[in-house]
Amino acid sequence: MLQRFYPTICADSTYEIPFQKWYERGYRGIIFDIDNTLVPHGAPATKEAVDFFDQLRNIGFDTCLTSNNKEPRVAPFAKAVGSKYIYKANKPSRSGYQKAMRLMGTDETNTFFVGDQLFTDVYGANRTGIPTILVKPIHPKEEIQIVLKRYLEKMVLHFYYRSIKK
Repeated sequence: MLQRFYPTICADSTYEIPFQKWYERGYRGIIFDIDNTLVPHGAPATKEAVDFFDQLRNIGFDTCLTSNNKEPRVAPFAKAVGSKYIYKANKPSRSGYQKAMRLMGTDETNTFFVGDQLFTDVYGANRTGIPTILVKPIHPKEEIQIVLKRYLEKMVLHFYYRSIKK
């Protein structure tokens, strides 16, 4: 039952994922969460994020940001990094992930997702049928509803790590 929340893999940071290897395995589209995945919650795009998206394009990836936030948060970030975007994605609904793939011209066979939350990001991508990379949150300061979810995530991750050790 908990497996529906398990990521495909975990990484310490978005910026440490070996994206070239994913490209070599045939992946062409990456769907990203923004807050605490690419920058601290509510922060604008950093030079690191802008350079990072340039590197992804140079590898050959297309990208789409999917956020449950409103357009005034998502659009300026997407413009700064040069990415497609979806605001009010209603994660974990599959519709935002499916729309992201349509925008990128990719599908479940060549798209993966990167995010920092199990119950919205990973669960939604898993429901859509795409691989997921769970990253550690960039900054501990988060909205109260996210802080509360983090306690439940710790329990699920305990069982996830136990399952991968077997």
